[in-house]
Amino acid sequence: MIDVQTGLLPRFFEAVTRRAFGDLSIDDTPALGYLADLLTRFVRSEALRAIRELPGRRLDSVTDSLLAIQDVWATDSPDFNPGAERALRRQIGDYTLFMTGIFRDHVDRLAVTGYYEQEGRRAYRFVAEMARARSEAEAPLYRRLSDRFEMYAGALTYARKVYFRADAVPPAAWPADPLVRTLFAE
Repeated sequence: MIDVQTGLLPRFFEAVTRRAFGDLSIDDTPALGYLADLLTRFVRSEALRAIRELPGRRLDSVTDSLLAIQDVWATDSPDFNPGAERALRRQIGDYTLFMTGIFRDHVDRLAVTGYYEQEGRRAYRFVAEMARARSEAEAPLYRRLSDRFEMYAGALTYARKVYFRADAVPPAAWPADPLVRTLFAE
């Protein structure tokens, strides 16, 4: 079984992302690493369903997350914490990129593709500007994630269709998590 703890899953996702980037002639090593890490982080289905930045509060959708951003700025709210906005925005960017890339058909069926792309670009742009203001090295990466959101989502879609096939990894090696089993079963 593929195990996140042993490092096999991160290496698998890095190899798949590297191959997809190569096939698509995308030359962006930092983005490659970020997307491989994104896949590793989202391999657990709980990562898709909850943003736990606010104490005792579970946020299950992009809209919930955007509303939570308003709460972290409301001075009369128990959730007042402007610093949490960056984490919430990054989660929105990551979630929308993962969903539009890996589960594109589902996002298309829900008719939220344009919305997810817009909010993903906006979220990464905010994170990039915050990182730039703090002179953080990741600022250009987040800016590229914003500017090239559709390209990176397309690379994830390509990786899933070409490399996340049932014949690519034997079923006995699939992780027990239902989300990961879905990736390989379709």
